[in-house]
Amino acid sequence: MKAGIIGLKMGRQHLSGYLQNNIEVAGICDIDQTLLKNVQHQFNIHVATADYQELLAEKDIDIISVASPDYFHREHCCSALLAGKHVLCEKPLALNLEDCIEIIKAVRQSGKKFMIGQVCRFAPGFVLTKEIINSGEIGELFFVESEYAHDYSVAEGVGKWRKDKRRKPFIGGGCHAVDLLRWITGDPVEVFAYSNHKCLVDWPVDDATIAIYRFENDVMGKVFCSIGCIRPYTMRSVFYGTKGTIISDNTSDHILLCSTRYFKRKANYNFAKIPVNIAHHNVAAEIRYFVDCILSDRRIETDEIEGTKTVASCLGAVISAEQHRPVNIRDEMFSRFIHL
Repeated sequence: MKAGIIGLKMGRQHLSGYLQNNIEVAGICDIDQTLLKNVQHQFNIHVATADYQELLAEKDIDIISVASPDYFHREHCCSALLAGKHVLCEKPLALNLEDCIEIIKAVRQSGKKFMIGQVCRFAPGFVLTKEIINSGEIGELFFVESEYAHDYSVAEGVGKWRKDKRRKPFIGGGCHAVDLLRWITGDPVEVFAYSNHKCLVDWPVDDATIAIYRFENDVMGKVFCSIGCIRPYTMRSVFYGTKGTIISDNTSDHILLCSTRYFKRKANYNFAKIPVNIAHHNVAAEIRYFVDCILSDRRIETDEIEGTKTVASCLGAVISAEQHRPVNIRDEMFSRFIHL
């Protein structure tokens, strides 16, 4: 099995992930000729091109990683699928539902495996958090929160693609936090959001958003997304249950757990530290899972529908902030694709 990669900024992580899983990377594509040639020379890659169609024409390439800027995902994913390739696409799936729906159709038409790279689902701290919650250790969830706090002024991306006005930060980056809460809590039903623009004043988009979600089973949730905050990157997340609380972060070497099982008196409540590996962009595990699903012909949990649900949940918050109204995600968003 061999892989090809479109886009080498994020694609460098995919390259490393394939090599860690003993998958040959037979081709790469990027418009940055210097980067392209450097990566080709460093890893002795057979095909290096600025034209992704040349990559898709390589018959011995089985998998394509789409790691290009978000607004190219529809074109690159659909083309790769219809060329007979399995596709691993970087998050978010796309920046609007129209593009997501076209990708869904291409997956169905091609019959190939498709996975959206929501990498937080593979971060050891978040994996353990979900396992503890599913065990019933902290009881029934009633409130969850996650934040995506970043400073894009020092991480604009190749060609400053993150600065493009088409890329709403709550979709492009906040999707990490929204998908994490969806994965652990379930689908959101409704959202109300606020945004402002105070940090990156020369950027063409709002740089901070707070969204309040109502999830299934009457769970309340909050997502905070900032792309201009002055602090180290974090995805600190808190899960409140009727019998305990968990605090986790994909940049930490531990999670914090407070559970009634360990304390007889409320006055003694405290957090226990549970060690975990730090692997906040655990692309190697993501690729291992994808390849295993291809080889065993198993259903992929983070498929095109899951990717679209996360985009829809984020888009609902963007619409809410712009139109100053609550958005019913189930009726206004999910209904457009869930029966495809």
